[in-house]
Amino acid sequence: MNKQIILIGLNHRTAGVEVREKFALTDVENFEQGLMAHCPVQECLALSTCNRVEIVAVAQKVPVPVAMDAVVQYWAGVCNGSPEQLMDNIYQYSELDAVRHIFTVASSLDSMVMGEPQILGQLKDAYRAAVDNGTAKTIVNRLLHKSFSVAKRIRTETAIASSAVSISYAAVELARKIFGDLKPTRAMLVGAGEMAELAAMHLLRNGVKEIIIAN
Repeated sequence: MNKQIILIGLNHRTAGVEVREKFALTDVENFEQGLMAHCPVQECLALSTCNRVEIVAVAQKVPVPVAMDAVVQYWAGVCNGSPEQLMDNIYQYSELDAVRHIFTVASSLDSMVMGEPQILGQLKDAYRAAVDNGTAKTIVNRLLHKSFSVAKRIRTETAIASSAVSISYAAVELARKIFGDLKPTRAMLVGAGEMAELAAMHLLRNGVKEIIIAN
């Protein structure tokens, strides 16, 4: 049986915040190593962000449904969650459908705010980590490099990147529409992740006099 690319994930469209938090991967390196040891896959890469968790793997010697079920079972176990709950919130792709999906993600066409640049950087970080981890090999290498090439072409040949966009940027712009001038206001940010940092940057640019961080 030939090697086959599989992709399993959940995102802001398929799962609520509680589910995404439940099945987020806090230790991607150990997850990838464990996946290789306990599932019938020869390569893998895991991407875990606030809006999505996706696992790309290369299966061999077993049918695609068997490999996918093994990945779901392992993923749920690592997160101390129910495989049934995970199954209710994921999408699964194989072969060309998996390739198309990862191209779409890299190009930010699947993002909550279309055109935001953060996802491509996050995907590149995940790829570099998988290479260092020894879990990204020939097929994942080719797939990710092609994904980066496709993303670059889309951003170059279309207007998708014509303005600075992100969830944080959109949130601050909405605040401006509601409150008008933000200079005399104070802002509270809940959380201290990348999105909070970007929000703080946009708020400061709009003259907010004080930002309070609540973890």
